[in-house]
Amino acid sequence: MTTVQELFVSIAGTNPVVHGLVGGLVIAFLNMLGALLILVWRNPSKRSLDGLLGFAAGVMLAASFTSLILPGIEAAGGNPVPVLVGFLIGVFVLDQADLWIPHVHILVTGKTRIDAPETEKKMASVILFIVAITIHNMPEGLAVGVGFGSGDLNTAIPLMLAIGIQNIPEGLAVSIAAVNAGLRNTTYATLAGIRAGLVEIPLAIFGAWAIQYAEALLPYAMGFAAGAMLFVISDEIVPETHANGNERIATFGTMVGVVVMLYLDVTLG
Repeated sequence: MTTVQELFVSIAGTNPVVHGLVGGLVIAFLNMLGALLILVWRNPSKRSLDGLLGFAAGVMLAASFTSLILPGIEAAGGNPVPVLVGFLIGVFVLDQADLWIPHVHILVTGKTRIDAPETEKKMASVILFIVAITIHNMPEGLAVGVGFGSGDLNTAIPLMLAIGIQNIPEGLAVSIAAVNAGLRNTTYATLAGIRAGLVEIPLAIFGAWAIQYAEALLPYAMGFAAGAMLFVISDEIVPETHANGNERIATFGTMVGVVVMLYLDVTLG
């Protein structure tokens, strides 16, 4: 057990469900830090934000494989089928969620509500935007919980740190988008960013708890979390960061995110 793992156990004990709670609190706290950045960095350029979101995508991309897919296959005794089944279910669930909740950039502009008064249109966009981001944060909380529920701190701690790190630019992006959607008061926009990340806490606890009572579901759950996260990357983050002429900076951000996650995985795993 490494020093980092020993420190974690000394703080959180040995109960995997408690580990899931701590993991959920950590990633939600880092999401809050990102949301609070709007209070001091009120108007970041679109180029900067696209680079930061590209970084978040890179972290999630690498984490999906190093901390979910590969450990899931190992947990299944080398059989990839359970992980792939869970992966496809995760993709399907997020795809169906998108059918109910339109894409984030449409919600921010309010273009789907052309018949409503301007003020109602903006508030509807804010509410639906928060719902959409909350749904897309769910796989991250679940992934952390499943990671700790597996009992393998070698993968769970790097995964927690990786998702927490990428939550910082994500939290900032939510607050900024909430302002663009009509919440001109930055305090309320900050609260919107914080609220969107709170769902990660109960899902982290649920993921860790569920695996304790259904260990056979572990490979499926890891595949599900990976599929859902990769869907968010491909369907939301990449198109959003490539829509404003900032493809190069977003791509470099993604590469840096991959490097950071791989480094965390090797040094803490």
